[in-house]
Amino acid sequence: MQGAVLSCGEEPAPTPGAESDLSFSREAAPVHPSKRVLVLNRNWQAVGIVGVKRAFLLLFREDARVISNAKDAHALLDIAQWLELSARHPPAPEEETLATVRFPVRIPSVLILSGYDRLPMCEVHLSREGILSRDECTCQYCGQRHAESELTIDHIIPRERGGRSTWENLVTACRDCNERKANRLPHEAGMRLTRRPRRPPRVPFAAAAAREGRFEAAWREFLPVA
Repeated sequence: MQGAVLSCGEEPAPTPGAESDLSFSREAAPVHPSKRVLVLNRNWQAVGIVGVKRAFLLLFREDARVISNAKDAHALLDIAQWLELSARHPPAPEEETLATVRFPVRIPSVLILSGYDRLPMCEVHLSREGILSRDECTCQYCGQRHAESELTIDHIIPRERGGRSTWENLVTACRDCNERKANRLPHEAGMRLTRRPRRPPRVPFAAAAAREGRFEAAWREFLPVA
């Protein structure tokens, strides 16, 4: 899906045409670069995160409907129903909206695709948190488990010697082991890795998004708690 925050597997092919469906609001509607919309497949599994323009294109092409919470139940609304809801129940002043010449249109938080049932798999983002999670907060030299605050990330082949920041060259190390190894190769410091570091397997989009930890409250029931 174009504009997805996390890069995953295949995406649903959009229905051709209907590019002009948003023309009613282009002059009056600013694009919200920071606003994102969660997208589910038809099995209610999270498959992507898109921007506002992409979200409304999916709606106008009838590729998706809005999941709206109404009286503690999920209501699925097509674009006509969503516009009617915005007209009859104007959004609160503090809400982000899509401005039109007639009335402000609510920006949905979650969409569900009509004809897409695949579950994209995502690469786990390389980060300190990702390395610690893969190594289970355990020093890969002494084998001792520590609190996150007591751990560092070590380049097996030091950067000064051409080592790169990759899954295969980064490991969790306690401060003592990191200081002992310094800018040497493990064998030069008389040290050995407890296991060979590897790239984590790809995970479903929902798990990857939850690990990122940057999502709206309305998304929580569709994403696992990291």
